[in-house]
Amino acid sequence: MKKFIIIISLIILVLLSFDWLYFYEGVYFDFGKEKHAEYFTKVDGEEIYIKKGNSFEQFEIKGVNLSSGLPGEWATSFAIDEKTYLRWFSYIQEMGANTIRVYTIQSDTFYNAFYKYNKDNETPLYMLHGVWVNDYILNSHRDAYSKDFYDTFLENSKIMVDVIHGKRKLNLGRVASAGHGSYKNNISDWVIGYILGVEWDDSTVAYTDDLYRGKEGYSSYSGKYMYTSQEATPFETMLTMVGDKVIEYETERYGEQRLVAFSNWPTTDPFEYPKIIKDFFMKCARVDTEHIKTTDAFIPGQFASYHVYPYYPYYLSFAEDWSVFGIESKETFRDEQGRVNAYRAYLTMLNNHHTMPVVISEFGVSTGRGMAQVDKDTGRNEGNTSEQAQGQALIDCWEDIKITGCNGGCVFTWQDEWFKRTWNTMHAVNLTRTAYWSDYQTNEQYFGLLSFDPGKEKSVCYVDGDVSEWTQDDKIQSGSTELSVKYDEKFMYFLVKKDGLDFENEVLYIPLDITPKTGSNYCKNFGVKFDRDADFVIVLDGKDNSRIMVQERYDALRSTYSKDIYKFDTYFRENVPDKNSSTFVNVELILRTAIALSPETKETVAESYETGKFLYGNANPESREFNSLADFCASGDYIEIKLPWQLMNFADPSKMLVHDDYYDENYGIEYISIDRMYAGIGTGDDRISLDEIKLKGWGNKVTYHERLKSSYYIMQDLWKEGD
Repeated sequence: MKKFIIIISLIILVLLSFDWLYFYEGVYFDFGKEKHAEYFTKVDGEEIYIKKGNSFEQFEIKGVNLSSGLPGEWATSFAIDEKTYLRWFSYIQEMGANTIRVYTIQSDTFYNAFYKYNKDNETPLYMLHGVWVNDYILNSHRDAYSKDFYDTFLENSKIMVDVIHGKRKLNLGRVASAGHGSYKNNISDWVIGYILGVEWDDSTVAYTDDLYRGKEGYSSYSGKYMYTSQEATPFETMLTMVGDKVIEYETERYGEQRLVAFSNWPTTDPFEYPKIIKDFFMKCARVDTEHIKTTDAFIPGQFASYHVYPYYPYYLSFAEDWSVFGIESKETFRDEQGRVNAYRAYLTMLNNHHTMPVVISEFGVSTGRGMAQVDKDTGRNEGNTSEQAQGQALIDCWEDIKITGCNGGCVFTWQDEWFKRTWNTMHAVNLTRTAYWSDYQTNEQYFGLLSFDPGKEKSVCYVDGDVSEWTQDDKIQSGSTELSVKYDEKFMYFLVKKDGLDFENEVLYIPLDITPKTGSNYCKNFGVKFDRDADFVIVLDGKDNSRIMVQERYDALRSTYSKDIYKFDTYFRENVPDKNSSTFVNVELILRTAIALSPETKETVAESYETGKFLYGNANPESREFNSLADFCASGDYIEIKLPWQLMNFADPSKMLVHDDYYDENYGIEYISIDRMYAGIGTGDDRISLDEIKLKGWGNKVTYHERLKSSYYIMQDLWKEGD
């Protein structure tokens, strides 16, 4: 009996050891047999082909990027369940897409759902799978050959190969910025290729190239599947080494090969630019995958992957002579309205440069209210775009992608992402809490074709002229002019009722007291008085002249960007506004810092735009007149308003954190907690009284429901029609 127990224990130990080595550590045994690599995708010239039956057919990628974020969750939580994935896969395919792209290893739930969706599907969804490089490593002092960078990049690439073949188990945290679980389902039949890497940091690329330039072994590599040309840089050599070893690993362990690409974007594109663009648009490094060659042993081949948005490369407009880009004249890309299409020009440059297929693996525009970049020629901006305009912009981008010879692309992105941040609003919000509210001013959160609207089934209010959702409990002021207030995870809503309202010919004022630290009981701009110190004033002055204004001391733009915009340091004593200053200013959002050059004057300038101005319209998604950007509307004696939290200097409404006084020993944006604010309504003929609005945050318990945006259906018409 004792021997039996020992034998059984040894068997269990051997099995556990094998399980650990094989599934957790990726150890496998190669008995030296030459393997014939199977493949079902391949490159021929500048086209991609996929195997259908016994022959190969041309395959145009109609893709959608898919992230792992949900409201109330960080992307790294990988909280999406199987039921949700299956529903989304169905939506994506019904839209006419044939491919999804993921950036990193997801949770095992994702692969289980993908396998379940495809296994009996005659027209399966295909996948482009990425390998992420941790942001901390990419943006640190490390070069691309450091152990943390190169070894981790290669190891994670091999782990990704095991995952798609259903031969891995990952503990939490084993791969940074990736999921975990037991990966048992082989989905490799539907993975058409890999996109290795991320949007490379230009400084890391330049640092690597400078550090290893001319050193033996860093500017050339010759592998079994990939090798470098004579022009290769050290960074490109690193990519070649990783690519070659990943192909080798999959070939030897699984007897399969698939397409390979290396991620790239305009910041590190392969082009030489004029000095004006080099100096002011982060053009200090180049990555050119034409310097990465493949041998006959790698059968599928390589494609070029780029993230390209219509407003970036708008910087081409800063160059007067386009012949340096191999383009005869700007006039070639001028449309019937006389606008220059720099996006189409840039895609043309990419296709002229590359001898392999070019895939635009990210393109899109945001439906966020806030805006971070503009394309002044075509109007395809980063933000401040309605859902209908988003759809049209995607159509225009797709037309540019097709006409320039690209082999398709992937829309960025499938779902909105509440956790995201954007450079021009991140100073104003608590970055540790962005997942718990929907910040309509942060454009990066709204690139999706699928919206997450507040409320379990519907939002608490829709600004549409129908006031039936308002109750007596919402009212804070009564009389001939009434004011009601309610809020959710995205907006604070206001309802104004005034007997005999003459909307276009009278002006109403709504003062808001947010912080007890500052404010004024007088707004000299309009000669309006209040019975409390107000920080903001909503001015309702018809369809075209309504806005929110902020007391100059509580102006977030000034607190952070005074040097760029106003050419002075607001924290010098002589520049600090009085606590009770009666001057109110427009609410502005920074658009360009002082690194940008004016094409007209060639001078260094900064730029902002008025984000506090209101847009009139119907904001109910069920209405034919729906405009997702609409801020307010009027109907009879009523005016409805929806105000994004950040416009009132809330840094985190889930915990009711607002900006502290910028100048009271803070020298910038710090937060204080409030449990009430005050608002009032009046014509300004008499002193306006403000009444209390009790505030209670929702913490981490968010509510939301899914809604397919108008842009989804626009893309569906485009892609379905093309089938």
